[in-house]
Amino acid sequence: MTSERELAQAAKSWPFQEARKLVQRIGGRAPDKGYVLLETGYGPSGLPHIGTFGEVVRTTCVRQAFRRLSDVPTKLFCFSDDMDGLRKVPDNIPNKEMVAQHLGKPLTAIPDPFSNEHPSFGAHNNARLRAFLDDFGFDYEFQSATECYRSGRFDEALLQVLRHYDEIMAVILPTLGPERQATYSPFLPVSPKTGKVLQVPMLARDEDAGTVVFQDEDGTRTELPVTGGHCKLQWKVDWAMRWYALDVDYEMSGKDLIDSVNLGGRIIRILGGRPPEGFNYELFLDEEGQKISKSKGNGLTAEEWLTYAPPESLSLFMYQKPKAAKRLYFDVIPRAVDDYLTFLDRFPGQEPAQRLENPAWHIHDGTPPREEAHISYAILLNLASACNAEDEDVLWGFITRYAPAATKETAPILAGLVRTALNYYRDFVKPRKRYRAPDAMERAALEDLLAALEALPPEAPGEDYQNQIYEVGKRHPFPELRAWFKALYEILFGQQQGPRMGSFVALYGRDNFLDLLRRALAGEGLSPA
Repeated sequence: MTSERELAQAAKSWPFQEARKLVQRIGGRAPDKGYVLLETGYGPSGLPHIGTFGEVVRTTCVRQAFRRLSDVPTKLFCFSDDMDGLRKVPDNIPNKEMVAQHLGKPLTAIPDPFSNEHPSFGAHNNARLRAFLDDFGFDYEFQSATECYRSGRFDEALLQVLRHYDEIMAVILPTLGPERQATYSPFLPVSPKTGKVLQVPMLARDEDAGTVVFQDEDGTRTELPVTGGHCKLQWKVDWAMRWYALDVDYEMSGKDLIDSVNLGGRIIRILGGRPPEGFNYELFLDEEGQKISKSKGNGLTAEEWLTYAPPESLSLFMYQKPKAAKRLYFDVIPRAVDDYLTFLDRFPGQEPAQRLENPAWHIHDGTPPREEAHISYAILLNLASACNAEDEDVLWGFITRYAPAATKETAPILAGLVRTALNYYRDFVKPRKRYRAPDAMERAALEDLLAALEALPPEAPGEDYQNQIYEVGKRHPFPELRAWFKALYEILFGQQQGPRMGSFVALYGRDNFLDLLRRALAGEGLSPA
């Protein structure tokens, strides 16, 4: 019998492909630090966003795949660049005037504008990040740049940057414009007088003493050690230094950072280290195909997604095709939910090798939940639409007749779908409903359909209804069957898309559906109740 490790070695899904790069990297033995380190980075000048979630999900998938290929321990660091100087006041915070007085200071040196609960703005946002990750159940270790700099954890790496100052400058300067070249330094001293992170040129440096000399804001010539949190690094050098100091083995990043990753690889080699493995994922686009930007606010948040769908559907959206640009807006949610349900439903009947290719394996770390009585999200939306439901109990009345064993207690996945589908129906489906009356050809087809379905026995399965609907469509001069179903959706539901009709009839009930047809033919019910 083939072992899981042997199957994992042959698995084609992208997390296993990435994990095999890590196996090859370590050569079958643990690194000197005793574990393989995967890392994700976070800029805490803003609150956690959906991109943060995506990066942690994807990195976690690689980590889980690696565990099937190797017994070497792993860690996942979620690293916060909280020592960065704040360059502008964010739009979405209170007490902007207070924060404006601290521009230029590290985020962890600025008072918390939200409350007195946290010692700094950076600490507040870090707490939000940790709560965000904890809510999703991620297994990670939080790391703070401020703590790493001030505790001395980065000291040796910072001294190494100082020793190789000229070589690093030779790599960085060609990437900058003439004006920036004149003032650039990898080191950003923290002014002992104002506490601000300064972007100033270095007047001198002493490798033996481990210090740099610069002109402070008041014009005084100042010497500071590069260690102990007295200086931080410009972000591109900082990223490479962090890889070196922590011995990072794996970190992925967005396609927009390809040049920075390559630059960081050159710098870490100068320092005497090895760049981490990883890949560059594509960016998300909005409904218009434009890049999603936090400052523009043209995307949707993880919290918004979870209002309308279970978290596993968001994990699936992040899992699928990470190297393809994808539109991330509210209309993608129903498809993502039903795709997740499909993968979940297939899993029990698959062979072990097939399961490793199933996204549900990766979303649930090899053990997806099992639940009977799955009903698609699309059908729930159309059930809500057909009966203009505002209350969960209305939908459960139909569901329990269709699947008597399904209850909120025995079918927790379905219970979550009912709750979130109602939210989606209320906010996105109901406001867009546009019913129309049938034309002469459609009316003849609806009358034919009514008679055909009335002739079926009340206990007929959904497939029988589906077949009759198909046959009726074929008997009438629609240009294609798609036009027949589109007409049904527009006339009966006020929408251009809808569910598999046979399954919907079985759930909604034969008599209820026949009544829906009669009201449409009578010109009734052409607007939401």
